[in-house]
Amino acid sequence: MTSLLEEAIQELVSTEIIVSAVAENIEPDELRELVAQGHVVILRNRHREVKIEPVAIGTGLRTKVNANIGTSGDSADIAEELKKLHSAIEAGTDTVMDLSTGGDLAEIRKAIIAESTVPVGTVPIYEAAVRRRDAGKPVVEMHPDELFEVIEQNGEQGVDFITVHCGVTRKVVDELISSDRIMDIVSRGGSFHAEWILKNERENPLYEQFDRLCEIAKKYEMVLSLGDGLRPGAIADATDRAQIGELVVLGELVDRARKNGVQAMVEGPGHVPIDDVPLNIHIQKEICNGAPFYVLGPIVTDIAPGYDHLTSAIGGAIAAMSGADYLCYVTRTEHLALPGPDAVREGVIYSRIAAHVGDIAKGLPGAWEMDLEMSKARHELDWAKMLELAIDPKMARQIRESSKPADDETCTMCGEFCAVKRVRDIKKAKEEGE
Repeated sequence: MTSLLEEAIQELVSTEIIVSAVAENIEPDELRELVAQGHVVILRNRHREVKIEPVAIGTGLRTKVNANIGTSGDSADIAEELKKLHSAIEAGTDTVMDLSTGGDLAEIRKAIIAESTVPVGTVPIYEAAVRRRDAGKPVVEMHPDELFEVIEQNGEQGVDFITVHCGVTRKVVDELISSDRIMDIVSRGGSFHAEWILKNERENPLYEQFDRLCEIAKKYEMVLSLGDGLRPGAIADATDRAQIGELVVLGELVDRARKNGVQAMVEGPGHVPIDDVPLNIHIQKEICNGAPFYVLGPIVTDIAPGYDHLTSAIGGAIAAMSGADYLCYVTRTEHLALPGPDAVREGVIYSRIAAHVGDIAKGLPGAWEMDLEMSKARHELDWAKMLELAIDPKMARQIRESSKPADDETCTMCGEFCAVKRVRDIKKAKEEGE
């Protein structure tokens, strides 16, 4: 079967490209060329029973936002996960990832895919590890076929993209062991692979059998999200040899995926000091031949637990401005606890703000105009229009209605001393006087 990437290379404009082009306000053939180059990926499993609109991610397009949901060993309630899903979608997320590690993972994923109106991603190594745990067997004794079986089943269920930690190789793990990193590995997937490599003294099966992985991904049109298993978990570890060593491997695998007719994007850090964020984006784009870059935050300071939705939004705005294509939200519960529906919703809004700020700086058509429309509405004191244009109308309306001013044209911040109203009235009086 011909893949979406192969169709684009053959200059065929697929339905996914046509629909995505309309959503992105770009010519279909221009988008087709970006897909053919590997600079844009389009998320939608062609075997999905419940069809969704495809989502395009990459160069020249609106910066997208992902929301992570999923259970843990301490909290495994499908109903709660569906609440998180709907909170994320209501807040405007472009995609969700199910990172469940507790409960019946296949059933949880099935429920999420059935109700999601946006693409769904997963991390198959989690389920492979959970299956070993539930069977009372060590994860380090996992046979590679067990992992590939999970990947196949994810594709069959309709998963649109998967995070695979193919770049955690023996060489990269050795480099990490000999380094002076503070936080070592903070990626769960990365730690599973590193432990397996060290225990078995064998190569990462996802790297060693990458063509097999591509064959499964192509069969279901799953986009490979090449995971950053060695992303820095402290700003002191940012842009070190282990991180860059893995990135070099991922650049190699991007090229191999494209040759196999498979779409691929690359995941990035992590904890990064703000002045290193543009450098990280530039290095990734160079090493990975323009592949779309999917970043976690980045979180730009380590000392704000409870506020990491803010620290990641700061980093996300800089990253998007610098060329990142896809932001994974971070919630206020990061480093502390599993998020609930409210934290999920809040995290999406913060990340969407960061993405939009970056799009303005990138000169994305339409981004600047959105702010201009808001400014015009504020000048006219058109509160209905202001609330309509807000990135979070629900919150804006709630605040407006909770504090009613004496004059409906103003707000309780300035009241009768509203500068906008006073200058407008002065100009109006002057015009009438003339």
